Amino acid sequence: MSVDPMTYEAQFFGFTPQTCMLRIYIAFQDYLFEVVQAVEQVILKKLDGIPDCAISPVQIRKCTEKFLCFMKGRFDTLFGKMEQLFLQLILRIPPNVLLPEDKSQEMHPYSEEEFQLLQKEIEQLQEKYKTESCTKQALLAELEEQKVVQAKLKQTLSLFDELENVGRDQGTSDFRESLVFLVQNSRKLQNIRDNVEKESKRLKIS
Repeated sequence: MSVDPMTYEAQFFGFTPQTCMLRIYIAFQDYLFEVVQAVEQVILKKLDGIPDCAISPVQIRKCTEKFLCFMKGRFDTLFGKMEQLFLQLILRIPPNVLLPEDKSQEMHPYSEEEFQLLQKEIEQLQEKYKTESCTKQALLAELEEQKVVQAKLKQTLSLFDELENVGRDQGTSDFRESLVFLVQNSRKLQNIRDNVEKESKRLKIS
């Protein structure tokens, strides 16, 4: 079998020419085996009709195997020549022929140096895309954080509104006055708690 990959031919046919030849070889070989086996069966039936025949089925099988080896050797030799002809003259695309999908190369030819530059530009664009993608992910994460902060700020503003309403209920319309009022009440409550704790300890000791 040929070792030439014939990738351009594979692009056109959809399969490698070597694969095609291999399948033809296997098909011919299977057919040869079937024909030899059929001939052997016919010979054995003919021998059954001959009384006192000195030729045994084992001898027939040995002869069949020798004949098969001989035919297979001849077939391999002929098939090797046929394969060369097929791969060189039938299944090969001439070097001056371009496939329809490659016509653009003929219209817009480029050198190896230009190809390398184009490859480098593609790599740079890929890196730029990766960087922009990472930046986008970071911005989305920051946006989520801003949403969380905004929600907390909304809760804080809502708390301040509640404090202002409490201040109004207590007769103080100014928020600062309300805050001072709450702080003073908080201190009074803390003092009351401290006094209660001291009195509780005193009672326990006595």
